[in-house]
Parts: sequence; structure tokens; C-alpha cells
Amino acid sequence: MSIVARICAGPLCAALALWGCAVGPDFLRPAAPAGEHYTADPLPVQTASAPVAGGAAQRFVVDRDIPGEWWALFRSPALDALIKEALAANPNLAAAEAALRQARELRRAGEGAFFPLVQGGFNASRNKTPTGALTPAASTNNPYYNLFTGQLGVSYAPDVFGGTRRAVEGLLAEEEAQRFQLEAADLTLTSGLVAAAVGEAALRDQIAATEEIIRVQRESLDILRRQKSLGQAAGADVAAQEAALAQAEATLPPLHKQLAQQRDLIAVLAGRLPSDQPAATFELAALRLPQELPVSLPSQLVEQRPDIRAAEATLHAASAAIGVATANMLPQISLTGTYGSSALMIGGLFGPGTAFWALAGGATQTLFDGGTLLHKKRAADAAFDQAAAQYKATVLAAFQNVADTLEALKADAEGLAAAERAAAAAKTSLDIAQRQLALGAVTYLALLNAEQTYQQAIVNRVQAQAARFADTAALFQALGGGWWNRPNPETANNE
Repeated sequence: MSIVARICAGPLCAALALWGCAVGPDFLRPAAPAGEHYTADPLPVQTASAPVAGGAAQRFVVDRDIPGEWWALFRSPALDALIKEALAANPNLAAAEAALRQARELRRAGEGAFFPLVQGGFNASRNKTPTGALTPAASTNNPYYNLFTGQLGVSYAPDVFGGTRRAVEGLLAEEEAQRFQLEAADLTLTSGLVAAAVGEAALRDQIAATEEIIRVQRESLDILRRQKSLGQAAGADVAAQEAALAQAEATLPPLHKQLAQQRDLIAVLAGRLPSDQPAATFELAALRLPQELPVSLPSQLVEQRPDIRAAEATLHAASAAIGVATANMLPQISLTGTYGSSALMIGGLFGPGTAFWALAGGATQTLFDGGTLLHKKRAADAAFDQAAAQYKATVLAAFQNVADTLEALKADAEGLAAAERAAAAAKTSLDIAQRQLALGAVTYLALLNAEQTYQQAIVNRVQAQAARFADTAALFQALGGGWWNRPNPETANNE
């Protein structure tokens, strides 16, 4: 990856023209990375599958575009409504929109330097002439007189060396950076809400699975107590089952705490107080796993990731700052003009003999400043090098993000398939152990082991299901979120 810049030649010749070449580097966008793949190994045609909610096989579709409202692919009306509410009410998003408006107005303010500055003024004064030293100014020989002056002043600094153009170029780049920071905030919000909804759904399923385990263990305890009354089970077995039941019951409060905190997070992301939670709730069975996953070409990722585009705009602003620092080292040219009128009576303004005017032009060149301007130029060069390195780091991190997500999609699909097989096998083993215990064919220890194995298998399966939904949302986020396919008044109407 290379950062390319051209230096505008001939600053001395530019000084001879009113609109000459702008000094400093002309920014060229960094070239896209040459790699053709995100991962070291080729992607499979599709992932593994499992006969459970969220277990469908997912196909990787190269160069498939991402819809602007990608979260709709989960086919959850509740999720769609929640995200719509959050986009309208989230304060972080509102702050990013305000920052974009601020950057836009600052850019427009900077463009005002291209035009002359015209100022009008009016002064009125009451005066007394020192008659002991001067003749009264008024023709009436009255030492007291009024003086009214109205004038119009025009000043203009020709952009001979392009310093103003570079300054506005930098402001435009800063506006662009803020625009993509807004897109990043939008993407962070929507992907965060999807992840929060998936997290809530996973917790609800874990709670349901734990409650089922508690029910099974209570049934086992009832069996052991009956067997003890018949002399077929020892008191130690009953006590051990009571302890196992208590341990299972102890896992419920932490899950309820996590669920409550997840609901608080969802409420705040939606712009609500935690006490004012949305009515909608989420379960994994109500979500649909998108079966076709878009995989943008690596060369497109630098166009689609908001963080990369923001880093590129920051690099552009740093490039323009070099031009501003260079122009400050060259002669500063100014043109001024004044036209006005002075009269002893306000009604006489602009009458015969009251007009005055002045035209002036000047050029100022710094001859010695202790190296201040030179070191500012070198500082601007260093800032550009820093921005270039940060841009490259952002690109590398983005590619790693996509690669990690693709690897997670493959591995977690296989993990869910394995977790489902383990859960099915554990359930079969537990059913057999319960029947055998009722017949006195196995010891309590065998049943306890089967219960513990099944409990862990259910939790593992729920976590694996949630991971697949979370991985899918993470992929859409890693690929940029499809903002280019979503109309946004704040970013589209930026002129």
C-alpha cells in the first residue's frame, strides 16, 4: 500500500499569476490493497448445518452487495421497529449528526475567504477646536462642531499561492471525515442493537434450558426419595441430588441478572431510560438466519468501510495542511480600498467636496521568525506521515476484522452442529438413565453424571446458536453495513 502525492512545481512562477498553482502536495487516494482474499485458506461454498433453530447452512456469495437495511434479513419485525426507533432517538447518533453539520458550516465559512471582505461604517462625533492654537474647523468660527463620516471599505487577499484553496480543501476533507464518522456511528448502533437482541434471545433460551434441567432434577429427586422410603436408595444419594438441584437453581439468578442488564442496554441504545424498556422481547426461534452471506471483494472494502473512509479523509486534510504551511512561508499579498464622505452636517454627507477614497496594495514576506514557519511546515509533513501510517493500520485492522468474522462463521457453524449432536446424545443418555434408575438398574451416580452432561450440552448448544446469529451481524458490520444503499438526508444533502 502506498501513499502517493505530487508536489506542485514552480512556486516562483505562481507568484506572478493571480490564480497560480496551489503549493503543497496534490492529494491522491491511496491504492486499494492488492490481495484477492481475506483468509489464508479459500472459503467453502457453504457452512455446516444443524437441525436446530439457527442451524441452517449459509452460503458465501462473493461480490454480493449489502442491503442498506441489512438487519431486515433476520426477518424480525420487532427488531426492525427497535432499530427504526433507535435511529431516530439515540443521542450518540444525534451528536454525530450535529458534528457533521458543524463541519459543514466551518467549511462554508472557510470558502468565504475566496471573496472580498466588504465593510461599511458610520461615525458621528462632537468636537471642540482649541482656539488658542488652531482656527476653528467650522466656517462659522464656532469652536464647537459635529463631524459625520460614512465609508465603505473593501479588502481582498488574492490566493496567489493557493493557501486559501488548501485551507478549504482541508476543511472539506474534515467534513468528509465527519460524514463517515456519522456512518460509523450509525453502523455501530445498528450492529450493537442486533447483537444485544441476539444476546437477549440467547439468555432467554439459556434460562429456559436451565429451568428444564431444574424440572428434571426435581423429578429425579422425587424418585430417589421414593426409593429411599422403600429402602432402595441411600440417604447420601438423596442428599447429593438435593445439592445438585440447589446448584442448578443457583445458576438462575445470574442469568436473570444478565437478562435484565441486556434489556437495560437495549433500552439505552433505543434512546430510552432503563426504566422505560421496549415492549418487544427476543428469542432465537423468532429470528431467521440469513442463508446467503455477501463477501465484498477486498478492493471494495476500502470504499465501503466507514472507518477506512474517515481515515482517508483525515489523511487528505493532513495533505492540505502541508499546502497551507507552505503558502504561509511565501509573500502574503493584500489589496484594500476605501471610499467615504465626511460632513459637518449629516444631511451634507456625499455632497460636493465631502468624498474621500484610498487604494492600497501590499505584500509582506517574513524575513526572520526564528524558524517558526519552517518548523510548522515540517510539523505538517510529520502529521501527514502519521496520518498515512494510521490509515494503513486502519486498513489492516479492517481486513483482519473481516477475516476473523469469516473464520468465526465457519467454525461456529461446525460448533453448532457438534453441539446439537452432543445435546441429542446427552438427552438420550439421560432418558435411559432415568428409566434405569426407576427400575433400580443403575446407581444414582450414573443419573447425576447424565444430568450434568445434558445440562452442559444444552447450554453449549444455546451459546452456539447465538454465536451464529452474532457472527452474521458481525460480518455485515465488518463489510461496511451497506450505507451506500441507504438514503440518508444528513449525508446526501451536504451542499
